[in-house]
Amino acid sequence: APLTRHNSPAEGEIVNDTLSTPTTDSDTDARDLTLVSWNVNGLRAVLKKEPSFAEIFNSCSADVFAIQETKLQEGQVDLDIPGYVQTWSFAKRKGYSGTAVFSREEPLQVVRQIGSPVAEDEGRVCALEFRGYWFVNVYTPNSKNGLARLDERMLWDERYRSFLAELAKEKPVVSCGDFNVAHEEIDLRNPDTNHQNAGFSDQEREGFTRLLDAGFTDSFRKLYPDREDAYSWWSYRMRARERNVGWRIDYFLVSDDAAGRITGASILDDVYGSDHCPVELRIKL
Repeated sequence: APLTRHNSPAEGEIVNDTLSTPTTDSDTDARDLTLVSWNVNGLRAVLKKEPSFAEIFNSCSADVFAIQETKLQEGQVDLDIPGYVQTWSFAKRKGYSGTAVFSREEPLQVVRQIGSPVAEDEGRVCALEFRGYWFVNVYTPNSKNGLARLDERMLWDERYRSFLAELAKEKPVVSCGDFNVAHEEIDLRNPDTNHQNAGFSDQEREGFTRLLDAGFTDSFRKLYPDREDAYSWWSYRMRARERNVGWRIDYFLVSDDAAGRITGASILDDVYGSDHCPVELRIKL
């Protein structure tokens, strides 16, 4: 069934994984934004499933809706999304990677490359500047089996961290997407047996820690520091999603100067169609 929207909670009340916080005088000129991110693992495949992508998209009522792993080349799909500006970033390699952002607001500028020495032609970034903030959609390279791509991954992490930090000097930054790492043991069901596997290596976890230390806040953990069994990706094998044997690797990060403006963070695990589910951020910017 299409996604059921959250009801409006009373002040400070938690409803459907969303925390409502009081409005302050400093928020009076800010806009209430709903931002959604989803790794679709092949947009053409999702478009053939039920409920339809359009139903899921419309149910979210997002101001900005970001997707990763589109696996598209330009012109392969023609999406009709009235009221939204479409921004795409395609990989040179066919059927691989790719990101897109659908926004109600026209971006002031778009950046698709971050100056990385690796993975720069894989369509992994859509960075959009809006009036009050930067919105950066990322699909972080996977380290692959046996950590075969770990060295490239660490180079990417270093450059991405610098890229976000530079943007944050201009205005608040929101970065979302599939970061391909479970940061802490609480972020996956089986940390012991997955230690040093791709997505839970010490090096990748430390890289994510350095990103947060550079001035960014994990929005979900800010509101729910101790919540367990909250995942955004499940293997297609061994009935993993049915048994909720998952990983939390999809994030909304917010620059620390805007972290106090977060009003809600949700994992929309009732949405199917991919091995990932969408994640949502509500914020005043």
